[in-house]
Amino acid sequence: MKLAERREAEMEILCRKKQVTYRELAQEFGVSRETIRKDILDLMCSYPIETVRGRYGGGVKILPGFSIQPKTLNREQVAFLEGMRSRVTSDELEVLSSILDQFTP
Repeated sequence: MKLAERREAEMEILCRKKQVTYRELAQEFGVSRETIRKDILDLMCSYPIETVRGRYGGGVKILPGFSIQPKTLNREQVAFLEGMRSRVTSDELEVLSSILDQFTP
């Protein structure tokens, strides 16, 4: 998993659970707590995240009311990708279909 993908997944977990520990995130992604700490410091520059001190109640939390908007494609983007179906190889068609499945309602 790439750095950006991991950080996006960390945000999804935070938005879903509201508060998690560094240990939970480290175990989830198979990285060290220090790696998670660096990720969180970076994410704090863009998102309403705060850290909470404490051995048992500590960790990372997202501020109340914040959520990540689901990613979707606009109609023009969907039409373009649909038009590409007839122009791609079978391997590329599989990738294209997965993109459409993931980002269209």
